[in-house]
Order: sequence, then C-alpha cells, then structure tokens
Amino acid sequence: MNILPLIGRNSELFTDDLQTHQVELEEIVSNSSFLVIGGAGSIGQAVTKEIFKRNPLKLHVVDISENNLVELVRDLRSSIGYTSGDFKTFALDVGSNVYDAFIKFDGKYDYVLNLSALKHVRSEKDPFTLMRMVDVNVFNTDKTILQSINNNTKKYFCVSTDKAANPVNMMGASKRIMEMFLMRRSKDISISTARFANVAFSDGSLLHGFNLRIQKHQPIVAPNDIKRYFVTPKESGELCLMSTIFGENRDVFFPKLSEHLHLITFAEIAVKFLENLGYTPYECKDEDEARSLMRILPQQKKYPCLFSKSDTTGEKDFEEFFTSQEILDLRRFHNLGIIKNDLSFEEDRLLKFENEISKMKSKGVWVKDELVNLFNQMIPNFNHKETGKYLDAKM
Repeated sequence: MNILPLIGRNSELFTDDLQTHQVELEEIVSNSSFLVIGGAGSIGQAVTKEIFKRNPLKLHVVDISENNLVELVRDLRSSIGYTSGDFKTFALDVGSNVYDAFIKFDGKYDYVLNLSALKHVRSEKDPFTLMRMVDVNVFNTDKTILQSINNNTKKYFCVSTDKAANPVNMMGASKRIMEMFLMRRSKDISISTARFANVAFSDGSLLHGFNLRIQKHQPIVAPNDIKRYFVTPKESGELCLMSTIFGENRDVFFPKLSEHLHLITFAEIAVKFLENLGYTPYECKDEDEARSLMRILPQQKKYPCLFSKSDTTGEKDFEEFFTSQEILDLRRFHNLGIIKNDLSFEEDRLLKFENEISKMKSKGVWVKDELVNLFNQMIPNFNHKETGKYLDAKM
C-alpha cells in the first residue's frame, strides 16, 4: 500500500537533501560501524534499512522483540539482499546485565543509534508502566551513552519526539527530561537527536490499528478533532540517519513545515484508507452500533466507523517541533530544520531526579502523583493535561 496519498501527499520529504548529500553519506556509512538499539521497531527497522543498503563495515541491531528482529532480517534479505560487512541481530533487553556483557564483549562502534522508547501516551495510565517509561526513555539512554563514551564512540544519536516541545503528557515530558540528560553527556561525546511527526502506520499506532481492524473484521475508530503531522517509516529512517551523520553536537533535526507536510486528522486518513480498499465509510453513532453493523455492512462495500472528539489524558491540541526560545538553522538543508543548542544543563536538577526515582524504587511502592510532581519540578512549565480518561477505556 502506498502510504503517501493516505496522509495527503504525493512526494517524499527528504529526496532533495538525500540527493545533495548522497556521495558523502554513502562514503561515511560504508566506512563506519553502527549499533542500532531498538532496531526492530518501526523507526528502528527503517533506519537500519537506510544503513544496511549503504553497505556499512559493521551493523549490529539490538531489540527486546525476537519476532520483530526475525522480520527485520527477512525484510532486508528480501528487499536488498546482503552486504559485505558484519551484520548481526541480538534479542536483548537494553536494561539487563546481559546487554552490559554484550557491550563489554565488543562495544566498538563509530555510531550508536538509540531508537528504544516507550512512545505511547497511554503508557502513563498507571504508575508501574510510567516508571518503566522513565527507565527506558531516560535511564537506559543515559546508561548507553556512558557505555559509548567509555568505548570511544564517535557519535551517539537518540530519537526524541515533537511532544517534547512544550509537553502536555508524561511521554513527551520523559523525552524532554531525556534531552536534559543528553545535554549533560554532550560534554564528553558528540550527540544529535531528532524530533519528528507521527510515523504513519508504525507498530502500535492508530493507523497501524486500521490494518488490524480490517484483518479482524472490526470497526474503524478515530478522533475527528486531533490533527497531526505524519511522515512515512522510510522518511523517519532518513531523518534519523541524516541527523546521525551530519548533525553537530547537540543538534536536534526536524522536518521543515512546507506545502508537502501538513496537518491532517486521523478521521480523514481513515476515510482515505477505507476508500483505497474499496469501502465507503459509514459513520455510526456509538460503539454498539459500529460492532453490530460489522455483520452486514462490509458485504455492501460499506464500513462501520466511529469518529468522535478526543477526551483522553495527554492529547496535545497541536503539534510543534520547536519552541519560541530555541535557535533554529533553516538554511543548511532543503527540507530539514535544525535546533541549535549551546551547552546548558542544571546538574543539581538531574541529580535530584536520579535520587528521587531511586528513593521510590527503594521503597518498592509509589503513586502516579509522585512522578507527576517530580516531572513538574524538572519542567517548570510542564502543563500536564489530566482528564481521568485513557485510551484503554475506548474501542
């Protein structure tokens, strides 16, 4: 399926920039070694593919999902084939001692890319998943940077999110805190990152859920008031690789807003998606009607849909890649913008965050309010949007 028309576009975003830097990009990749952490997720697979097709000297991929790693290898072998370099995958938990042993065994990479993250807003619904979000998004990141410093890695890349700019949910705030920890480590290693839009049809996303609903013969549900920017999985990989190779220390890459990148609602994409499959969307009044009509409407080439306003915790009313206080470079690339950062961090604040999280874990019990309060201390203008409603309570 061609994703571009479904998100309201007919051309890829970064073609001009990739063509302009094609020779330099291929020369650097083909003479370098890479470790991709979280490489079997949607963005991880996309960036792994971008590296693989440029024939790196060494490419190792780590992910906690054994099944997704299998699919990654099948995809690479089926689409590209083979490279002359050292390519291996490892089903490891980055937070484990086994991963630490893996790094001690080798650990020599020119570039380390961390795509591992808890990325769902719904992950803040309980204090336990929320604490794991802190571990994965903040502390595992900090650990792997320290390991990269010890192994004389040339460059560390970590993916952030547009939701880190003026965050309203705990996921975005965790990524903003992660950026603070990155800033501290940038004294000792070159670090770049990227903020980008929703990756269309990525694993676990609402759009990916559209495919599953069709397969399982279930209604399509989507908010009709939430507008988002979307990039394709391929574009997400290109953005990450460009930031990794060409980003200067503390640079944050993002896609420039243009006539090619515009806001679109999930409901609009749902309509395009169904029409592409030959269905006419049929809007239902509630969940019960949508479920009941699944027995008859698809036979008439109509598909039950439930489009409604969003009222769940953490939904941001609009998307932004940068704040008014950040300094931008919009000249270096055609469709890539860069946030330029000077070295600036508050050591005491980072230490307090580490100590408070450690205390909560030592007690063996904590509540969500404790974490929210700590996040508020880390990000004074954090405008957490709590409604008491979560996506898991909806179809």
